[in-house]
Amino acid sequence: MNYTFIALVENKPGVLNRVASLFRRRNFNIESLAVGRTDNPDVSRMTIVVSCPNGDVDAHRIEANLYKLVNVIDVQDVTHQPSVTRDLALIKVKVAPDRRAEVNGLAEIFRARIVDVAPDSVIVEITGTEDKIEGMMELLRPIGIVEMVRTGQVAMTRGVNDGVRRMPGMSDRHYEEVPVAAMVP
Repeated sequence: MNYTFIALVENKPGVLNRVASLFRRRNFNIESLAVGRTDNPDVSRMTIVVSCPNGDVDAHRIEANLYKLVNVIDVQDVTHQPSVTRDLALIKVKVAPDRRAEVNGLAEIFRARIVDVAPDSVIVEITGTEDKIEGMMELLRPIGIVEMVRTGQVAMTRGVNDGVRRMPGMSDRHYEEVPVAAMVP
C-alpha cells in the first residue's frame, strides 16, 4: 500500500539528497516526491508517496528515520486523513489540425487545458487525482501521446486537521522556530 507523508524541512542545499538517500538505504521505493518552498522562505515542504509493503510498521519506521535527519522539522502521515491530493501532468499529443477538436473535447470533459498548439501537436495540461490523469491518458493514447511529464503528488489535509505523528515529543517542533529546531538532536 502507498503511504503519503508531508515533511517540513529546512530549505538548505543537500536536504533533498539526504531524504532520498534515506529511502534508498532502507530499501523503500518512492512512488512520488514533490518539493517546494512554503510561506516561510527558510522551510520547504516535501510530499512523499512511498510503497509500504508492511503497512503501518513501515510507515512508523519511515517517520522515525526521517526525524533522525537534522534538517527535518516535522513529519506527518496523511494517508488515512481527510486530505486533498493533486498531481499535474503535461501531455504532448501528436494530432493533425482536423482532429484537434477531438482533443479539445476530451480536455473539456476532464477540465484540462490546451496550453500549446504547434502545427503537428498540442500540449494538454491536466490537474487532478492519479485516476483522473490516468483516464485522460488512456483516451489520448490512441490519438498519439508523444511525450508526458508529471509533477508528482502534493497533498494537504482538509480543515485544520493534522496528519498522524507517531513520534512522541516530536509534534511540538514548529517550523516558525527553524533555527531552534535545527539544533534539536
